[in-house]
Amino acid sequence: MLKGFKDFLMRGNVVDLAVAVVIGSAFTAIVTAFTNGLIKPLISTIGGTDAANGLGYQIFDNNKATFLDFGGVINAAINFVLVAAVVYFVIVMPVKKVQERRKRGQEPGPSEPTDVELLIEIRDLLRAQYTQRGDDRD
Repeated sequence: MLKGFKDFLMRGNVVDLAVAVVIGSAFTAIVTAFTNGLIKPLISTIGGTDAANGLGYQIFDNNKATFLDFGGVINAAINFVLVAAVVYFVIVMPVKKVQERRKRGQEPGPSEPTDVELLIEIRDLLRAQYTQRGDDRD
């Protein structure tokens, strides 16, 4: 049971899915809090037309909706780089090392189905097709 679970986890597409969903969402919240709480205030100290708005430019003075928030864009870029770095160094690199060991033969790869298992699967599929059409052959 554990070998089958390990084989399932070590397939490339399962690892990619786990990286995208679990690690991405978990670390995004942490990194967003870090950049909003620490980095964005530092960027805002540079200032723009209004120090309360941070680094940016107000196009029309009488319309606050026309503020170009460069600090927010810089903050989002830093956020992305930090999340990407964590995903790469925590997930992608270790999985690549395991895959390299498998290529060298140091660790067995996912088990392939046997000929008998394949024949049983083909028989069951054919039987299901016949029963759907009304041909009940055995």
